[in-house]
Amino acid sequence: MNGPRLRGGVRFVFDEARQQHAVLQPEGVQLLNEAAAAVLSYCDGQHDAAAITASLGDSFDGVTPADVEAALDSLSGLGILTAGEHLVGSGHLAGGRHTSSGRETQAHGGGAPVRAEVARAGRAAVDPAPFGLLAELTYRCPLRCPYCSNPVDMDGAELSTSSWSRVFAEARDLGVLQLHLSGGEPLARKDLTELVASARQLSLYTNLITSGIGLTESRLSELKQAGLDHVQLSIQDADAPNADAIAGIRVHERKRAVAKLVTASGLPLSINVVLHRHNVTRLTEIAALATEMGAQRLELAHTQYYGWGLLNRAALLPTREEVAIADEQAAQILASKGDIDIVYVRPDYYDGVPKPCMNGWGARQLVVNPSGDVLPCPAASVIPELDSLNVLDVPLKDIWYHSGAFNKFRGVDWMQEPCRTCPRKEIDFGGCRCQAFQLTGDAAATDPACALSPKHEVVTTIVGQRAALAFTPRRIS
Repeated sequence: MNGPRLRGGVRFVFDEARQQHAVLQPEGVQLLNEAAAAVLSYCDGQHDAAAITASLGDSFDGVTPADVEAALDSLSGLGILTAGEHLVGSGHLAGGRHTSSGRETQAHGGGAPVRAEVARAGRAAVDPAPFGLLAELTYRCPLRCPYCSNPVDMDGAELSTSSWSRVFAEARDLGVLQLHLSGGEPLARKDLTELVASARQLSLYTNLITSGIGLTESRLSELKQAGLDHVQLSIQDADAPNADAIAGIRVHERKRAVAKLVTASGLPLSINVVLHRHNVTRLTEIAALATEMGAQRLELAHTQYYGWGLLNRAALLPTREEVAIADEQAAQILASKGDIDIVYVRPDYYDGVPKPCMNGWGARQLVVNPSGDVLPCPAASVIPELDSLNVLDVPLKDIWYHSGAFNKFRGVDWMQEPCRTCPRKEIDFGGCRCQAFQLTGDAAATDPACALSPKHEVVTTIVGQRAALAFTPRRIS
């Protein structure tokens, strides 16, 4: 028997905080109703659709192979399953990806009809619990990337091993399922293996977000043994000389070697590329390189202008024509992506539609920076009116639910016009609060990236000012 089974890097868990089954995978959480969880519990490679149908008969009335295949199709389309060879019916598992309903559902009791549904994690709720924690372990990094969103003036203070372990425990108790270990370069922390082990003991899904510098075969083996789930590796370009010029050091070939180490270890590999003027027209080549590297996932995201990225904005901004080329190449890549998952994040300076602010301020994720300050997003420290609290002083749960920093822009009641009456207000949440502050001086203003913003001309003027400037490299620390 060769039935469907969990894809490599995917974990099926029961979330005690929400009293609901969930699927954890690289960069993602899917919540399952009872029917979907029941189907998935038999996806062990030993049950085909007919065997799963028979096994579900005691709990669900009138279950048919078609019902089960529809559920398997949905789960497979979300990258959760690999297809088996002996399925009953139309063989939907071999098809392309499908979009889930996106609706939260009540669990079905015994004897209920099978209707497996998957809800994308993180829809804002009246009493929201976070799904993800971005742990910025350190701001130290050997690279000098000009688009880095780390603060220009960086504090060298870092939480201790025991403090981070306590943060992880408080985050899990709060409802966090995904832990993103980032920086700077998290491999600069000598205690990284210990931190991964601490997170795994809490059943957190651990994502290492890294430049790859410092990731040797022996260290990767230690991290995997400690419970690391996934590696996201940054590259700067498909062209080695240009990639090294952007990184500020000769590192491209080392990154290729690191990718081989990761895939050989059996861990899932994602490739992340920040797009800007110096690489934005080479998406086709970048996607080909990611495939060659064995990546399961490729993230192509235009630069966010915070920290060093804001300092270098004039040297990084592409023209509208270059963005159009990137869009066309991205569409072609998405249409013929094969086995690799592609995520393309468009820039919001160019089309008058802002990106959602963290999918809702204080709705899905929280950030803890190296010194322990807790923020709704990585750039929120630029807003001076936000009084951030520190995990060394206040429990994480109190900060998430009760702090002014997290409640100031949570929901929609804080919005000014035109956001207050805009039909998109619960889609893009008024855009980015940090970007609004940086461009207007008012964090509650409509993001000027929006065409409806009274200050939209600020963005159109910036886009029209192409400057042939050398960028200022991020300081090494």
